[in-house]
Amino acid sequence: MGGHKPLPKARNALKILNGDNPLNVKIPYILLTNGGGQTEYERAQILSSRLDTRISPSQIIQAHTVLKDYVDEYADKAVLCLGGVGDTMRKVAESYGFRKAYTTTDVLAWNSSIWPFIHVTESELASAKPVDFSRTPISAVFVCHDPRNWGVDVQIMCDVLQSGGLLEGPYVDATKQTIQVVFCNPDLLWKSDFPRPRLGQGAFKASFQAVYKMLTGSEYPYTQFGKPTKPTYDYARRVLHNLLDETYGPGNLPHILNAASSDIAGANAAEWSSVLVHTGVYDPTAGPPAHSPTHQAQDVEEAVLWAVERELSLLKEGL
Repeated sequence: MGGHKPLPKARNALKILNGDNPLNVKIPYILLTNGGGQTEYERAQILSSRLDTRISPSQIIQAHTVLKDYVDEYADKAVLCLGGVGDTMRKVAESYGFRKAYTTTDVLAWNSSIWPFIHVTESELASAKPVDFSRTPISAVFVCHDPRNWGVDVQIMCDVLQSGGLLEGPYVDATKQTIQVVFCNPDLLWKSDFPRPRLGQGAFKASFQAVYKMLTGSEYPYTQFGKPTKPTYDYARRVLHNLLDETYGPGNLPHILNAASSDIAGANAAEWSSVLVHTGVYDPTAGPPAHSPTHQAQDVEEAVLWAVERELSLLKEGL
């Protein structure tokens, strides 16, 4: 789901899943992406319009959706949400249940000298949440979406972690790491409308760790979400099983995928059937994929047809 253009034949693929298939039944599905930067409701509305079909927010799993599992622990603790445009990531975090979610803009509005190389506009100041970060300890840093200004976010992360969460506070022992750090997307590269892949959140993570290590002598421990990590696939499995249970009861479906390095590796680790689609990051002219899928298809429509036909043949064999 990278960029602003739907994958070729995506509309036909969803029609098949919504009942236009030899089974004449709706096949529950989820859309799993390492993208984000908006609420699941907003993304569902956009995709429904582009793909000319109704997609529910419960069918959308973005890179940061898994943070919902952290709400019980951090609902009333201050968390720093990085990435996205303006205050969008705060709104996303608040929609999940984080009541004290803050952003880079909030920090700059509190004390712009923390990164004097950027000018905070009046509109940004108007959207900022007033807080005294010298008295409000940050308990967790969530890199929810790709940061727009790596310099300021690396600086603020290093300040938060070195001072034990309290900005302007004295630096603490680097071996006593108590602040949770979560990166929601491991992708070094992602496919946009530009003809070549772009640097992603994985590159930002490498930059942060390199700087932090130069400052402290060691890398900072972190939790990684996003494809192909196990927590994301475990979460996706739970969501998909809930949809299946609501519709037909327990069941299994193949996983339709389009990027070799993350999707296929994750599906293999989760023991899912997988289809590598040739319309994503993977370029079939560049050689075999790094991870072997169950099947390869030219586009997502062909992939869905293969999956449905495969399930039909398996059902017939079981009769």
